[in-house]
Parts: sequence; C-alpha cells; structure tokens
Amino acid sequence: MEKFDSVDDLMDFAVAKEEESACLYTNLAQRMQKLHMRQVFQEFAREELGHKAKLLAVKREKLLAPVEQKIQDLRIADYLVDGEVRDDMDYQGALVLAMQKEKASFKLYTHLAAATDNVRLRATLLNLAQEEAKHKLRFELEYDEVILKGN
Repeated sequence: MEKFDSVDDLMDFAVAKEEESACLYTNLAQRMQKLHMRQVFQEFAREELGHKAKLLAVKREKLLAPVEQKIQDLRIADYLVDGEVRDDMDYQGALVLAMQKEKASFKLYTHLAAATDNVRLRATLLNLAQEEAKHKLRFELEYDEVILKGN
C-alpha cells in the first residue's frame, strides 16, 4: 500500500498517474489501424494531460491541508492497473486495458474527493472522476459495438 508523507507526495502520485495514462493512450493510438480509434486515443491522451494540468494547479495553489491519517490509508493498489501495451496486443486487449485504466482513475479520484474537507478541491476531484467515467464509457461502447456485436 502506498503511503504519503505529504500532500505534495499525494499530488505527485496523481500527476504521475495522469502522465502514465497520457503515455499509454499515445502508445495505443500509434497502434490503431482504425483512424477513428486512433483519434479517440489521441484525444484521451490530451485530456489526461489536461487532468495533469488541473492537478498541478491544485498543488500550486496549496488547496490541500496537511495529509491526515485518512489520506495515508488510501489503498492505492486498488487504483493501479496491471497491464502494459504489448507488441502482440490486439484491438480487444487495447480496449480492455483502457477500460481498466479509466475505472482505476475514477476510483482514485472518487476516494480522494471523499477524503478532503476542501469544497473546491472536492469539486475538482469529482469533476476529474466524472471525466474518467466518460472515458471508460466511450471504451465500453466501442467494445460493445465492435467486439461483442462482432461475435
């Protein structure tokens, strides 16, 4: 379980997760043969960088109070996705990985929002959670349309 000794550590973790997501989607975009999904992954990469910018703004403005015990007890492993882009990854695998990543991000931001008393920060985190949920839905719709209906 990840422990955070400071608010900066917590924010750095969230920023790193957004950077990781942006890299993942950029990598997946390069592998897509379907132009529309290449564009979807590229768009999501840009959105994840936008999330990173929001988090950095929160960190710069010092909107968080010092880390309390309830923050230190976050079960970060629950929000990590064990998967990577492989050379042999097919379209279905890419969609599954993207859905898992977005679900984990949604859970992380929802949990962080519940752990803060700062109304402005909570709103920002819940907004990020909803954006991640929209991403997941987009991938689920694509999965349903292409993979499930194709079988």
